[in-house]
Amino acid sequence: MQHSKRNRTLGRTRRGRTALLRGLALSLIKEGRITTTTAKAKELRPYVERLITISQQDTVAARRVVSSRLGEPNQTSIQKLFTEVAPRYQDRPGGYTRIIKMGTVSPGRSDAVIELV
Repeated sequence: MQHSKRNRTLGRTRRGRTALLRGLALSLIKEGRITTTTAKAKELRPYVERLITISQQDTVAARRVVSSRLGEPNQTSIQKLFTEVAPRYQDRPGGYTRIIKMGTVSPGRSDAVIELV
């Protein structure tokens, strides 16, 4: 029974889910808009929104937290998050992403577009 199990497993182990969310988050930060499945988009939304909220405080500690959560040795994505993405939402209290459902593509799979507002 799945009582009190909040997150979707996405058919992966914990390490696999973490790697998947990190990759999707980096792609979303870099491109601003990505197409993925609806379940992955719904799991990605709170992950990215927390990162943007943390990055609104441009401190060394915030950069270290975001860097460790993304696991990114390359600083270009983190730099873009702190200099371009976070200042856009400085006066916004939340809701930085939008999910647009595209419908069923193949049996059992529905696609969605997740983008930064």
